[in-house]
Amino acid sequence: HLANIVDDHTMQISHVIRGEEWLPSAPLHVLLYEAFGWDAPEFAHLPLLLRPDGNGKLSKRDGDRLGFPVFPTNWTTAEGELYSGYREKGYLPEAFINMLALLGWNPGTPREIFTLEELVEAFSLERVSKSGAKFDPEKTKWFQQSWLRMQTDASIAAVLREHNPSLELPDSSLETIVGLMKERATFAQEILTEGSYLFENPSSLDTETIRKKWKPETSEILQQWMAVLEEIVPFDAVQIENSFKQFLADKGLGIGAVLLPYRLSVTGVGAGPGMFEISAFLGKDEVLHRMKSNLPKIESILHVA
Repeated sequence: HLANIVDDHTMQISHVIRGEEWLPSAPLHVLLYEAFGWDAPEFAHLPLLLRPDGNGKLSKRDGDRLGFPVFPTNWTTAEGELYSGYREKGYLPEAFINMLALLGWNPGTPREIFTLEELVEAFSLERVSKSGAKFDPEKTKWFQQSWLRMQTDASIAAVLREHNPSLELPDSSLETIVGLMKERATFAQEILTEGSYLFENPSSLDTETIRKKWKPETSEILQQWMAVLEEIVPFDAVQIENSFKQFLADKGLGIGAVLLPYRLSVTGVGAGPGMFEISAFLGKDEVLHRMKSNLPKIESILHVA
């Protein structure tokens, strides 16, 4: 306690902001300042960060046990134990700061997204909660997802290229992929993993969805749709969508009878960005090549079923 007081005084500390476990020591510290005849700093005690279930103080081992970081960056103990950090997990600095600020503090409004500058302007100790703040790892991911969506396609593409130097796409193509995928991603790296079909013909197909959704007539319908695709010029998202709507009208089909099978035959998965935008990005030749090569695979899956 003596060292604490002398240290803060010699460094001319004006405000001491610390966890509430220091509350019992505060009177002793004030008395020590008085004994030396020194002006005491302003004291503020913050609520503890609690485990997600609210039972007890959050610890580094809780993060490891429950699968989330508790440190800003990777940290290795003196014993050689490695604890993961938010930076290495792919969190943006803006998301991490935003999340941290709202643990135990609120602005008095429903607003949750703040830049650092806005936090500096809005923050006051008066609005710090008196009760402990439960840490919510899913909410932390929400902050990350929100901030990722606010980044420019070019800035995310630059991060991806930095961490994946073997990428051989032109900048414009990578930025287009980012634009297609970032609304569905939480971390930048997921744009590459979840959107792998934008780089190459999928090596596997969503077998479960195919077996649930593929009808006896579906393959023939797709053959007819391929014939329409062959004639679309220019092969852009608007023209593909217009032709698709006309195809449905001409055949008397509902959108579900064609769009999902079309997606499965091109991307191998049952959900994703708009198929017309995906098709335009891949180009006519690649789309038709994939459909021709994947339809027999789909028929094989159905035959095995």
